Amino acid sequence: MAGTLNKVMLIGHTGDEVKMKYFEGGNCIGRFPLATNEEYVNRNTGERVSNTEWHNCVVRNKAAEVCEKYLHKGDKVYIEGRIKSRQWTGEDGQPRYTTEIQVQEFTFLTPKGDNNTTAAPQQNQAQPTAVRPAAPAPATTAADDDDDDLPF
Repeated sequence: MAGTLNKVMLIGHTGDEVKMKYFEGGNCIGRFPLATNEEYVNRNTGERVSNTEWHNCVVRNKAAEVCEKYLHKGDKVYIEGRIKSRQWTGEDGQPRYTTEIQVQEFTFLTPKGDNNTTAAPQQNQAQPTAVRPAAPAPATTAADDDDDDLPF
């Protein structure tokens, strides 16, 4: 394979409200933690083990404002994005590193009006709300709809 791929897909529960930061020119960034869980049974002890992994999610501009408005602590959400690592200098002058998920698409999975703050999965899911970058809709013509006009 000649190319590379940096793609992350996560389904988890938010650990806090979306924290917004606004910049000059109208741009903004929203940040929130996302918890994903792994559960398995230890073969030696027969004990059920649960591990939680926390992800730092970053969403930008209009999508950040949508997340701030509709995404709350404990909500279940599906996100797609890229892993981004960055270096910064802490208050003590030491270099710090952080790894973030740069969110490109997301779908709310918690039903509207459901204040589920536990991380337990739900059996009944509402219709998800997907947010994706604007793309032109494929054009359809009358010939596309009529299967009898196909040349084969």
